[in-house]
Amino acid sequence: MTMSRTRRIPRVLVVDDDPGLLRLLTIRLRAQKYEVEPVSSATDALAAVAKFRPDLVITDLRMAQMDGIALLNELQRRWPSLNVIMLTAHGTIPDAVRATQSGAFAFLTKPVEKEQLLAEVRRALRTSGYSDTATDDWRTEFATRSPLLEDRLDKAHRLAGTDAAVFIAGEAGTGKEMLARAIHRASPRQEAELVSVECGTLDASGGELQLERTIAEARGGTLLLRDLDGLPLPLQTRLARLLDGADVRVIATLERRIEELAVDDVTGEARLSADLLDHLDPVQVEMPPLGKRREDIPLLVQQCLDDVAAETGQPKRTCSPEAMELLAAAKWPGNVRQLRMVVRQAATTGAGAVITPPQIEEAQGRTTQMPGFDEARDEFTRRYLVQLLQISEGNVSQAARLAKRNRTDFYKLLSRHGIEPDEFKR
Repeated sequence: MTMSRTRRIPRVLVVDDDPGLLRLLTIRLRAQKYEVEPVSSATDALAAVAKFRPDLVITDLRMAQMDGIALLNELQRRWPSLNVIMLTAHGTIPDAVRATQSGAFAFLTKPVEKEQLLAEVRRALRTSGYSDTATDDWRTEFATRSPLLEDRLDKAHRLAGTDAAVFIAGEAGTGKEMLARAIHRASPRQEAELVSVECGTLDASGGELQLERTIAEARGGTLLLRDLDGLPLPLQTRLARLLDGADVRVIATLERRIEELAVDDVTGEARLSADLLDHLDPVQVEMPPLGKRREDIPLLVQQCLDDVAAETGQPKRTCSPEAMELLAAAKWPGNVRQLRMVVRQAATTGAGAVITPPQIEEAQGRTTQMPGFDEARDEFTRRYLVQLLQISEGNVSQAARLAKRNRTDFYKLLSRHGIEPDEFKR
C-alpha cells in the first residue's frame, strides 16, 4: 500500500527549573509551530522522553538533584541519536568545555537571544535525522519505555535513511514485521510499495519464478523476505542472482541471529546461503523478547485495550492491578503477539468495565473444569496448536520450531486435530 507524505511537527522537550524561563522558551518555540513539552526537572525529562519522543532536548545545565550533564549522559545512554542543547546562566569556559565534551550539540548562555536559539534548534533538527516531510510518525505502532528496544529502534531509524539490506532477527511475536514496515515508512522509498513474500512456503519447483515476480513487483520499493531462514538453500543462492542489479531495498526476518544460521555449508547445518550474505552484506537488528522488556507490558496492554475500544465502539475496559500483575509476571513464549491475543480475548469476551485475574486466566486457556484425561490431553493439544498458529500467523515452519517438532510431525498433529493452517494466515 502506498502511503502519502504528511508533514510532522518537530517535537522539542524543554527542561528548566526556572518557571519563568521555562514558560518563555515554551512560548518562543510554540510560536514557531514546534510541539513543546515543558518539564521542570531532569527526572521528569527522562520520563517524558519515553512518552513524548522528542526530536530535540533543550535543558538547563544547573539544576537541583540531577544537573544537565547527568541528564545528557543518561539521554545519550538510552537515546544516543537525540541532540541536546545546553543552557546556563554561568557562561564560563569550563562549563562550555564540560558540556561539549559530554556530547552536547550546542551550548548557549542565558539570557538566550531569540534568533540564536531558533537558529540552533533548526540546525540541531537537521542533524538529528528529523525530516519534516516524513510520514506520520514512522514508529507509531511501538509502545515502549524499554531502553533496550529504544536502542534497536534508534538503530533501525538510522538504517532507514540508507539503502542497506536489513536482517531483523528475533523470536516469533517480537514485532519483526512491524519493524520492517516502520523502516520502509521512514525510508526514501516510502512512496513505493513494500512487497512481502513468505519464504517458508516456497519450494524448488516454483519458488524461483515466484521470487522473480515478487522482485519485479517491488521494483523501486522494499522487498520483505519473511522467514528467510525457511527458504531452501538452493533458492537462496538463486535469490542472490535475481537481486543482482535489481532496484529494491531488501529487509528480511529471521528467527535467529545471522551468526547462528550462517555456518559452513559443508556441515549441512547452514540455514543461510553464503552467496546471499555476500551479495547483500546485511546489517542486523535484533528484536528483544518480551521477557527482556517487561516494563513495556502495561503500555502494551493499554495500547491493545485502546485498539479494541476503537474497533468495537464500546467503552474502553481497564485491567485491575491484580490482572496487570498477572500479565506482567507471566511467561510469554509468543511475546507481544501472544500478550495482545490474550488481552484482546479478555477484553472482548469478559463482562464488566474492569478485567479481572480470572478473565485473564480464562483467556490464557486455563480452566477450572476437570475433564477426563484423554479429553483434557486432546483439548490441550488442540488449543496449543491453535495458539502456535495464531502466534506464527499460519507459518507452519515457525510454529513447528516453537513446538520443537519437525515439520512433518507437526503437519500430522494438525491433520489429527482437524486444523487448517491457512485459516490463520493474514
